[in-house]
Amino acid sequence: MSVSSLLTPDALAALTREMQGWRHHLHAHPETAFEEVKTAAFVIERLQAFGVDEIHQGIGKTGVVGIIRGQQDGPWLGLRADMDALDLHEDNDFAHRSQTPGKMHACGHDGHTAMLLGAASFLARHRNFAGTVALIFQPAEENEGGGRAMVEDGLFERFPIASVYGLHNWPGLDSGHFAIRPGPMMASYDIFEITLNGKGAHAAMPHLGRDVLVASSELVLALQTIAARTVSPLDSAVVSVTQIHGGDTWNVLPQTSVIRGTVRTFDLAVQDLVEQRLRDIAQGIAVLHGITATVRYERRYPPTINAAEQNRIAAQAATAVVGAERVDLDPRPSMGAEDFAFLQQACPGAYIWLGAGPGQSGCMLHNPGYDFNDDILGIGARYWVQLVQTILPLPSTTA
Repeated sequence: MSVSSLLTPDALAALTREMQGWRHHLHAHPETAFEEVKTAAFVIERLQAFGVDEIHQGIGKTGVVGIIRGQQDGPWLGLRADMDALDLHEDNDFAHRSQTPGKMHACGHDGHTAMLLGAASFLARHRNFAGTVALIFQPAEENEGGGRAMVEDGLFERFPIASVYGLHNWPGLDSGHFAIRPGPMMASYDIFEITLNGKGAHAAMPHLGRDVLVASSELVLALQTIAARTVSPLDSAVVSVTQIHGGDTWNVLPQTSVIRGTVRTFDLAVQDLVEQRLRDIAQGIAVLHGITATVRYERRYPPTINAAEQNRIAAQAATAVVGAERVDLDPRPSMGAEDFAFLQQACPGAYIWLGAGPGQSGCMLHNPGYDFNDDILGIGARYWVQLVQTILPLPSTTA
């Protein structure tokens, strides 16, 4: 009997009720990057209650890895869920709303953690698979690279994981549907800061200074030519200026201006091209205006790129759970970023989206009115269980 066939409607309903309770608790008590101490303790307490074989904590600062061994030896499989919340004030008024002002689960990581806990509960009780499952509860997905921290802390050296899989809820995709594609799934995430230094002056006498605000204005517009005129139309790149800081009063030309923004690409060669062109443009405009430019360019997350074989396996498991008509095998990639990419750089893996429908009042991710769709908790847990069954099946026996 397969693992997934043991998930009867009654068993799934009971498991879903448990996951909903866990999810609501996590939503009410959000913790942000590398501060997930209570969240990790909650995960550990559940894993202990399930009777998993090993629990390792403090990996990548606040990460947790639980180990479940099957009935027979076999490969190691990694299943990853993120645990952190966002620095965002919640606008919802339901009973499980955030109890921590200025922090909320606005990306659904509470649901991701609950689904993997649900799968862990089931797999710990029904171990008819051949291999070992590593349950990876990762901190700091939002902005701070908790995936990189776990990898650098020896995740794949300590646990010989042969392949790794991630999942994210996806508002805008029909509830209970899956979407996955080989190759780029999500973009890289880079940030830049350009500091222009000129010569301050009285606003009535601009000829006596070197105006960094005029230069900043030209620079913002010039940066848009990178995607429009430098990157091939067959490739993708986004260069967005998100901050301009300069000046304190009406009648003074400031001496310094700071421009900040983000870059997104799907290809490492395009990433290199955009960075170099950004540096060249900043220096060129600085020379033109007789000022200086200092560029800080930081590569936060690489692109999330699904390996072909792992993508095929993930799609197969998703199809077994919801049917082929509910699995989109060629979705448009997202320019959003995901630090699961660090795990994929170290180990073959695949990342899948699970449709959440339109969301609470139609809101999307990172919205103060967002709430995870509890209706998909059971589907996510079944996907994890089916993935184990697909990758780590027990050898067939004959009488």
